[in-house]
Amino acid sequence: MFEYIKGTVSEIIVDKIILEVNGMGYRINSSINSTSNTRVGDATTIFTHLAVKEDEISLYGFISRQELNMFKLLMTVSKIGPRVATAVLSTYTPEKLATYIRKNDVMAISKCPGVGKKTAERVVLELKDKVEDYGIDVNTGVTVIDDGNGDLQEATEALLSLGYNRLEAEKALKAVYKDGSNSGELIRRALGWLSK
Repeated sequence: MFEYIKGTVSEIIVDKIILEVNGMGYRINSSINSTSNTRVGDATTIFTHLAVKEDEISLYGFISRQELNMFKLLMTVSKIGPRVATAVLSTYTPEKLATYIRKNDVMAISKCPGVGKKTAERVVLELKDKVEDYGIDVNTGVTVIDDGNGDLQEATEALLSLGYNRLEAEKALKAVYKDGSNSGELIRRALGWLSK
């Protein structure tokens, strides 16, 4: 129902972000990874999922579309609902989790709150073929570098919106990345690389 919400962060409560939009505050359940990378007063976009139960309606959201996609992927596994999926993403980034899934690391996944050995085995079994879109190098588990200022993330999102999949976008950005590049330069160079 809500793909994303843009607003100003008015409060952060451990695993919740209060996002103010036009005088209304949305309480968004989130991962600790997302809340720790957000500050009060930031203007931000939260990518969201509306969870509806017969007795409760909850909004879940994350600072990157990649984290939201992994959240939705986790919920396709039986016995994993939005709370457990959020707890898993509070423990590991989507990239790290995808690496553990690809390497069949049931022990690492079972360390997440609410995930026992059997559930971790189901996560590996059911998601191993589905984590290809997370830009994980099969041999090394390395993902695209993080520039720390959001330009790389912005460039990735722009390439995704142009129809490239995450793996193509991140490979292109990894190939053309130079320190100090802004998102516009990265997008231009990546498009040139992709057209070769």
